[in-house]
Amino acid sequence: MVNKIIAITNQKGGVGKTTTSINLAASLAATKRKVLLLDLDPQGNATMGSGIDKNSVEFSSCEMLLGEKGINEVAVLAQESGYMVVPANSDLTAAEVQLMERSNREQQLKRALAKVDGEYDYILIDCPPSLNMLTVNALVAARSVIIPMQCEYYALEGLTALLDTIEQIRSNFNAALEVEGLLRTMFDSRNNLANDVSDQLIHHFGDKVYRTVVPRNIRLAEAPSHGLPVIMYDKSCTGALSYLALAGEILRKEQVAEPVPA
Repeated sequence: MVNKIIAITNQKGGVGKTTTSINLAASLAATKRKVLLLDLDPQGNATMGSGIDKNSVEFSSCEMLLGEKGINEVAVLAQESGYMVVPANSDLTAAEVQLMERSNREQQLKRALAKVDGEYDYILIDCPPSLNMLTVNALVAARSVIIPMQCEYYALEGLTALLDTIEQIRSNFNAALEVEGLLRTMFDSRNNLANDVSDQLIHHFGDKVYRTVVPRNIRLAEAPSHGLPVIMYDKSCTGALSYLALAGEILRKEQVAEPVPA
């Protein structure tokens, strides 16, 4: 078995990136997949949203990236949800500075993940909302990218910049990197602009746009303050049902892509 490593990224903040990371991890874990969520954002929101206190962890993704600790030495169980988390906190900012002084600095995460090859069904990487060295490490290590995005005026412009970056990473470091899918988040079908942008996405990217659409949902917004994915907080709300549907869509794509044994 090979880990399916997915970077969840968008350099624009506030698009539901961390919400997607937490809730997709929980939804995949609910299907009995072995899941690792790697928090690569110094804000540590994916860590806190998984019910782990970022300020009290002994080790974090800082030590993992610098090669001081292995992933399994750092990973903590998200008790309620059944997935493992490599936590993050502000120490990660210092790690990024130290990485800049190293040769092969963009390969550090790839090296760390190679040591747990085959141990997880899915490894999800929650990237910071910027195209910095942490995000570059995630894109070099990942096999694919999920791009959460709101259907709003500046969304397509930001998407173009991100796709350019992915292409540069593909050309220079990771030829196998591909876009797993585009996820429409915080969607309001009553908004004409949202519908127009959604139509443009489908026109340009076809089946790369997930059928699943994540609506604006108060329960989804409340869940992180309780340190819970939404499926543990209110499994019947539209936000929970959307992320369970997304997990199902990803698993079905995976099955279709697998070669049939001769």
